[in-house]
Amino acid sequence: MSDVAERCRKVIAELLKVPAGKVTPEAHFVRDLGMESVQSIELIAALEEEFDIEIDENRAQGNQTVAKAVAEVERLVKG
Repeated sequence: MSDVAERCRKVIAELLKVPAGKVTPEAHFVRDLGMESVQSIELIAALEEEFDIEIDENRAQGNQTVAKAVAEVERLVKG
């Protein structure tokens, strides 16, 4: 697992108050991790702060799994 993926996993686990072990690449934010709609905005803000990036909210809404969110963050970090 990349450093970016591990940091994303930690942010997600802390925000959603779930064990880090539940935050797998295949995990669906709503179905598997219990994310509510307001938390999606909080997650975007937390990831932006963690990585000093700007995430397009409309594009981020399509990221329904941890793997897709990590891929988006990695794309933005690499610039």
